[in-house]
Amino acid sequence: MDHLWSPWRLDYVTADTPDTPERRCVFCLAPTTRESLVVHEGATAYVVLNRYPYNNGHLLVVPRRHVATLVDLSAEELQDIAALTQRSEAALRDAYPLQGLNVGINLGKVAGAGIHEHLHVHLVPRWAGDTNFMAVVGDTRVLPEDLPSTAARLAPVFRRLAHTS
Repeated sequence: MDHLWSPWRLDYVTADTPDTPERRCVFCLAPTTRESLVVHEGATAYVVLNRYPYNNGHLLVVPRRHVATLVDLSAEELQDIAALTQRSEAALRDAYPLQGLNVGINLGKVAGAGIHEHLHVHLVPRWAGDTNFMAVVGDTRVLPEDLPSTAARLAPVFRRLAHTS
């Protein structure tokens, strides 16, 4: 039998907290994990690297509050998410030589949301030729930069942009 060791989950599985959707939600937990991929925090939302990116620099803008739809957001949350989405575009354009960018929200499971219980905005950097035969033939995505390197590239750009706006 193979074993997959995940010692970072010990705090999670032994925590004395109620079993709520927020406690099980990866987006509710993301800012508090030891190996957090959060690259910037706003007043009511944050920006995090997608742990399973479509391309390098794939960012998610996520409200802190556990909500599933845009209509569930307060005016402040909606404004913060829009501002962080705009700042994320600026950070990605600064950090990478982008040729394009997909920005989108999938509301609901049938719309393609992998985590449909917690709203999030995708920002996916695009380049000519960023897909190849590996995705089709091998069901494998080739990413030339690892997540810690992407975080190290983007976090200082977000800090600089936060001080200039």
